[in-house]
Amino acid sequence: MTTASAEALHAALATVIDPELRRPITELGMVESVSADDDGAVHVAVLLTIAGCPLRETITKDATDALTRVEGVTGVDVELKVMTPEQREALKEQLRGPGGQRGIPFTKPGSLTKVYAVASGKGGVGKSSVTVNLACALAAQGLRVGIVDADVHGFSVPALMGITQKPTQVDDMILPPVAYGVKVISIGMFVAGNQPVAWRGPMLHRALEQFLTDVYFGDLDALFLDLPPGTGDIAISVAQLLPNAEILVVTTPQAAAADVAERAGTIATQTGQKVAGVIENMSYLEMPDGGRMELFGSGGGAILAERLSAAVGTEVPLLGQIPLDIRLREGGDAGKPVVLAAPETAAAKAMEGVAAALATRPRGLSGMPLGIQPR
Repeated sequence: MTTASAEALHAALATVIDPELRRPITELGMVESVSADDDGAVHVAVLLTIAGCPLRETITKDATDALTRVEGVTGVDVELKVMTPEQREALKEQLRGPGGQRGIPFTKPGSLTKVYAVASGKGGVGKSSVTVNLACALAAQGLRVGIVDADVHGFSVPALMGITQKPTQVDDMILPPVAYGVKVISIGMFVAGNQPVAWRGPMLHRALEQFLTDVYFGDLDALFLDLPPGTGDIAISVAQLLPNAEILVVTTPQAAAADVAERAGTIATQTGQKVAGVIENMSYLEMPDGGRMELFGSGGGAILAERLSAAVGTEVPLLGQIPLDIRLREGGDAGKPVVLAAPETAAAKAMEGVAAALATRPRGLSGMPLGIQPR
């Protein structure tokens, strides 16, 4: 029998991705040692970031599966250890840069992350459902995506994503749970049961700031912020903390809803932000005979896009019209968004169409140092 080489064992472990950091455990310095005896039995020591790592079983299973596939391996023993404070500091510096300094990475000149603030004029238009479905649709396309549930008082993203896991805290760095390839953070992950969060403006601002500075999302292609309805404290804080965020306005076809949603979009004229587009939700109900019933009227999304274009001075497109579908509601209740649970439905296809439009928008290089010197 051929004894597995050290190179083959390390190559196998390089395929094991840390569930929270989404990077190979070999790259993160989590493999302390790995060796095989003459009989093909492999022993690997893996360093966890904290003693109570909630995904220790996942790491153990993935490492075992990867090593078992190596030719000559007859058995695998995974020993889990914990990083020393010095090793954790080195990891944080590796992830955050020299000194492991805090800050909002999405506002730095080198960031290519597209930041979308999903807003609405009032509640009940399906803004959170739209947010999670767009995020999951983009992640399914292979993009790196994150969600900040900025609706502190009315948080709902964890339930819509089926997340029950608590974030892992490595000293002052928070690792967000991952569901369907999307990294998610919400105040709902820090409160017991269904307790209300009764905070005023300064506390809301501080919570959002901490989500953006202390939570390690890594290099994202897109970050969605699920805003509370209206133009209150959080909308103002987003404009201050993430001035590069673009606004996605969600409305229903009803004229009254479009009137209210217009205010959520025209805040861009005061904050200097861009409006990426309008999404019309609950546009119609497909009937068994193939017809459509427009329960909330029609044309609200198009009217809103036209008004916002005039208000901000640039074209604001109507990105999509999403029909009513019971499976969209069922997916939200089950914690599996409709774009994954029932991709054949009209609602899922409409969501995927909006996601495709967002995915084709290039990540800009404006302000990014390219390291090129003229000759």
